[in-house]
Amino acid sequence: MGSGCVSEPVARSPIGPPPPVVVIDGWEVSGRRARGGLTVTDCTPLAKVGVRAPVGGRAAAELAVPFGRAARDPAGTLVAGAGPGEWLLLAAPGRSPALIGRAEDLAARFPDELITATDLTHGRALMRLTGPSAAEVLAKVCGIDTGDGITPDGAAFRTSVAALATDIIRDDNGGERSYLLHCERSSGAYLFGELLAAGSEFGIETDGFTTPGI
Repeated sequence: MGSGCVSEPVARSPIGPPPPVVVIDGWEVSGRRARGGLTVTDCTPLAKVGVRAPVGGRAAAELAVPFGRAARDPAGTLVAGAGPGEWLLLAAPGRSPALIGRAEDLAARFPDELITATDLTHGRALMRLTGPSAAEVLAKVCGIDTGDGITPDGAAFRTSVAALATDIIRDDNGGERSYLLHCERSSGAYLFGELLAAGSEFGIETDGFTTPGI
């Protein structure tokens, strides 16, 4: 048998990374660094876990985030109330087992409640739109008012973006307006392209993913 190098498996987003291409935490991502004030970043490498539990139950109380809101827990996980009895947990790449373990712990402690967890990391696409003009960009592809009055920092909702069912989380970064957009993997490249097109008049740039990314 001949000798040779065995390459580590590399995960790939449905959104093709613009060059230079680098590998971070086992994911192929863009190494590009944007210089402008409006950016869109492919955040698909983030750990994404969906949790379901009874509304008003003890597990829901421990998750401590109501439907329509998002907040970080002490471990830095972003927990979003994606629907009644439904939460989306987002964390740094590779954290999916820990997020699943958290849900399993809830199920073990509250056996009378039906609690389920689904690893969505490789089945969904996630992107971040950041900058002062981000709300104006979304206004071109989304009928929901994403301004401060209706969707302040920490708002979470599901709506149509460019005719595509999308979860949106307002997650400002260091005081800068920022939105996370979460959709089915098969639609990721399309949605990313629509955001680039909508932001072209505002000078939007692609910014590469960096860890921890959330």
